[in-house]
Order: sequence, then structure tokens, then C-alpha cells
Amino acid sequence: MKEDLDHLLGEAARRARGYLDELDERPVYPTPEALAKLGAFDEPLPEGSCDPLETLALLDEAGSPATVASAGGRYFGFVIGGSLPAALAANWLAGAWDQNAGMGASSPVAVKLEAVALQWLLDVLGLPVGCGGGFVSGATMANFSGLAAARHALLERLGWDVEAQGLFGAPPITVVVGEEVHVSLLKSLSLLGLGRERVVRVPVDKQGRMRPDELPGIDSRTIVCIQAGNVNSGAFDPAAEICQIAHQAGAWVHVDGAFGLWAAAAPNRVHLVASVDQADSWATDAHKWLNVPYDSGLVFCRDAGVLRAALTHNPAAYLIAGSQREPMEYSPEMSRRARGVEVWAALRSLGRSGLAELVERCCRHAERFARGLAAAGYEVLNQVQLNQVLVSFGDPQKTKRVIAALQQDGVCWCGGTVWQGHTAMRISVSSWATSDEDVERSLESILRAAAKT
Repeated sequence: MKEDLDHLLGEAARRARGYLDELDERPVYPTPEALAKLGAFDEPLPEGSCDPLETLALLDEAGSPATVASAGGRYFGFVIGGSLPAALAANWLAGAWDQNAGMGASSPVAVKLEAVALQWLLDVLGLPVGCGGGFVSGATMANFSGLAAARHALLERLGWDVEAQGLFGAPPITVVVGEEVHVSLLKSLSLLGLGRERVVRVPVDKQGRMRPDELPGIDSRTIVCIQAGNVNSGAFDPAAEICQIAHQAGAWVHVDGAFGLWAAAAPNRVHLVASVDQADSWATDAHKWLNVPYDSGLVFCRDAGVLRAALTHNPAAYLIAGSQREPMEYSPEMSRRARGVEVWAALRSLGRSGLAELVERCCRHAERFARGLAAAGYEVLNQVQLNQVLVSFGDPQKTKRVIAALQQDGVCWCGGTVWQGHTAMRISVSSWATSDEDVERSLESILRAAAKT
């Protein structure tokens, strides 16, 4: 039995290593032939057991060619990072551990590493000492958790226990968002019963930043949601002005910082997040700019007790609570994988300077894309302050044709968007693996596609 396991895990490591070695040479998006091979999975459930080695072989031979090469250096879609070597290795080891990271009784090591990583995160992200935090699946659940804390705090002031009584008959809450609010935040509001269409939208400027002078009347029953990193332009809402106005009225400020919050880790970009630490809750992703494997989101709350009150469970006799922080009391899930292991490994392997360089390097790559495209005569639509570049190649139809041609070429992958009435190619540079050579090769491919259409 041990020999069989050794052989299986060795074969898995060999195939995984082979996949990573081939990333630089394969098309970033799978070919039609690779997609056709997915038909190999269309089989009835086997009546008997299958050899694990055969199952692994099918997974690799039919599955690996049909993956998107987002682990490589030339994927620039959807703000998706790669996986740092230390984070990937930690993911493999944690998978072997197979820990339930919900509480100390089920995994002392997972709880310890989460606690250490949480303190490191507060440090590098410039958030207040003593914040509570939770390790969740992604920005949607991070926004959900931060907004749940906001909902709890506002209604508790009014004498309403929303976790016990729900929203039936509860005092109304107003939610204020920018006109370019991200869909994940709206989804979170819908899950919380606050409604994605009941929000008050605030006009934005030409870069997508919320305009403080257009804020509606705000009171102590209001949640104001701001962005640290517009998903299209990368712009930051003016946190200082908005937090001052909101807090004077007793309102709660929540920050959707899915990728932009990591600017705090880079000395040359930290000015972009000025006064973001004055908010009350924050959401971000570790699987974006920290480059850990999916799924890995993070929520932080200035008042740890409020986050716990919003997300904790009813006591159950068999759930043995320890004296330390219990992770399941700070996230929607109870049973879950040990996400904090990879976050800890990524932070420890990078260190403060390595994390700063990772963020700064991606921003420099974005600036290089912008310069190269502008020099070729194409219109860069946004101020490239971070890792996002929006470029128009003329009329909407031509821009769409360029995007399609680029994706078919396979050298790199960039998506499309419509921003403030402009159809654009959207370039998001988020991976530790992206090199100067990757950028030059990708820029050449983009310009070639543009010249041919």
C-alpha cells in the first residue's frame, strides 16, 4: 500500500512538474484540439474501482492541455495571479495534511499559521493593529463578511439583533456605492438581503473615482462602499474625504480592495491607498497579488468583536472552543481548507522587500504596455497608476477584432471590457512569473494583431 502511494504521488509530482515546464511554450488559451479532448471525460460512472494511476493519467492527458495557462507569465486577464513556488509547495503539503482549519481542536497548526499570517497582513497592508480578520474563498465572500459586520454594527446600535431575528421588520439600512461598483460587492449585498438594486449610486470622475461632492445625505444607518483599485482603470476612491464625511454622520465605510489594497505593500505605490486605513472593514484577495493558489480571500474589520458577532455560530456541545482565535468564528464557513498555510508561506518566502518588488514589478510592466501601445498610436484610456491598462484600437468593432485575433494567436491573453462608453482591451498584470521578456513578446503580439485587423 505504501509503495502504491509513493508511486502515485511521485507520478503526480512528475506530471505537475512537466505541466509547469511546458507553460512557456504552449498557447495561453487551449487550442480547439485540446478542448475537443475534453470529451474523454464524458463517460458513465464506472461500476467498479479504477486504478488511481489511470485516473491521474486521464486527468493530465485530457485535462492539462485544456487549462488556461494563467500560472505562466503571459496571462493578463481578470486580475489573476500565478502561484509563487513557496505557496504552491505549501499547498501540496497542506493538501497532504488534509486539515479542517475551522478550529484549533481540528488543526492546531492551521490556527497558528492563520494567526501569524493575519498579523503580518495587517502590517504589510497598513491596517490598524488589533483588526479582526478572516480567511475566505475570495473577494465576494470577503465583501460579504465585511458587509455582514457593517450590517451587524449598524443594527445593533438600533437595538436589533439581525443574526437572531433576520431582516424582517428590521430598521432599514442605506448602502452607498460608486457608479462603477464591482459586481462582487453587489452580489454580496444580494446575499445579505440588502439588495443589489436598492443601493444609492454616486457619480464618478473620468478615472472611475467616486466623487465626494456628490455623496447623498448620510446618517448612522448608512454603509458607504469605496474602492481601492477600480477593476477597469485601477483608480482609487478618495478615502480621506469619504471617510471623514461618513464618520461624522456615524456611517460605516467598507473598502473593496480586491487587488488594489496590495499597493500598500509597495513604498512607491503606498500613496494610492492614503487614508484607506481610516475605514471600518476591508476586503481583498490573496490569490491576486499575493500569488497564492485559488481560492484565497481575506476580510479585515477594525472591531474584531463585530466581525466575530456577525459570523459566529450558535454554540454546539461537540464544537470544542479553545482559548485561542477560532477561525470559523471569523468567516462564513465552518469546515474549510487551511488557506492560511499558503498565505503564510508566500509572505515568509517573499518578505517585506520581496512583496514590495512583486507589486512594483507588475506596475512597471503595466506602464511598459501603456508606453508601447501609445507610441504605436493607440489610445490608452486610463491613467496607469497601478497594474491595469485599457486601450482602444479605434472604433468598438475594430477593438473587438484585435482582442479576438490576439486570443487566437495564443502568445498572451487579454480580455475586453466596456468602460465609460469605450470598448477596450483590458490588460491586468498580476503574476510573479511575468518577465520583461514576457511583456515584450506580448506587446509585439498585440501590435501584430492590431496591424492585421
